[in-house]
Amino acid sequence: MSTIATEPIGSIPRPAYLQQAMQAFGKGDIQADEMSRLFERATKETIEALEASGSPVISDGEQSKPSFATYPVHGLTNLSGDGVIIPFADGHTRQLPKLTSGPFRYQNFANEYLKTAKKFTKLPIKQAVISAFAISLLYPQEGIEGYPHEQFIADLINEAEADIRRCLDGGAYNVQIDFTEARLALKLDPSKGLLSSFIDLNNQVLARFTAEQRSRIGVHTCPGGDHDSTHSADVPYSELLPLFFKLNAGNFYLEYAAEKDKKSVLQSIREHINPNQRVFLGVTDVLTSRIETPQEISDLLVEASEYIPVAQLGSTDDCGFSPFADDVSTAREIAFAKVKARVDGTRQAGQRI
Repeated sequence: MSTIATEPIGSIPRPAYLQQAMQAFGKGDIQADEMSRLFERATKETIEALEASGSPVISDGEQSKPSFATYPVHGLTNLSGDGVIIPFADGHTRQLPKLTSGPFRYQNFANEYLKTAKKFTKLPIKQAVISAFAISLLYPQEGIEGYPHEQFIADLINEAEADIRRCLDGGAYNVQIDFTEARLALKLDPSKGLLSSFIDLNNQVLARFTAEQRSRIGVHTCPGGDHDSTHSADVPYSELLPLFFKLNAGNFYLEYAAEKDKKSVLQSIREHINPNQRVFLGVTDVLTSRIETPQEISDLLVEASEYIPVAQLGSTDDCGFSPFADDVSTAREIAFAKVKARVDGTRQAGQRI
């Protein structure tokens, strides 16, 4: 019998009362202190439900994040709303803000979410942060007078490092860098030049940590997951993984359950993974409401163990269930049921291997 690690990715759908309150707050109908109370209530309920699922590692479910991507800049005054547009396969889009002046600084750091979560559990807590590259998209193509791109990147690396370091110093079990735009980079630039620049930027941040710290830092990638749609699922995984494993991190969280050609993914992982890296395969498809059975999840992991050493194998969810606060495409109860299936199926796989 073997023990296979299992961890959540991050976001859990917000309860209806929180969705309603966030809308009311945006209209000025709820005060900030009441909003904070509701954020804490939802975080506590989410953690209790994750504990009940048997999950050995907990997250706060990102209940109080406006989105996984823009939490660091939420509330900044030197932003406009006309930034980069990300199109999804179903036709809807997400638009990032755009920086209008320097210097660039984070308004919010992820360790504040960690502090809240620690009030409600004694289990290990995983904290998600956004990748440096995703935030780099806020700098406008036309530039900013008096604030060159080079200075922005230097400031960004400092802030991204601080975001991770505060979480590690604050007692996070590990830190996950959300790098969902990796596959999208290949869609925008098949030459892989853009993806290489993404990886280089993130590696500049990772280079500021010790080997022991990097063993507690992971990177998550998926083809996007918003309103049950993706932005880059048509890009072959085999094009991404050889470069992806060049990230100087200890853990890699990969969307997998929704992949059609799973064997090619496993073959690519076996070929490119380094001995000091662990792969957490997504075994629950967050884009469908069908709840996987523990047996299905166990079968996926047993097959994966034929390609990946068990000591380097883990399980996770394909993506966050609700990475943007207004995404209600997945019911909260279904998300928790999928998490429990993952936990139970992973345990079963360990008993079979």
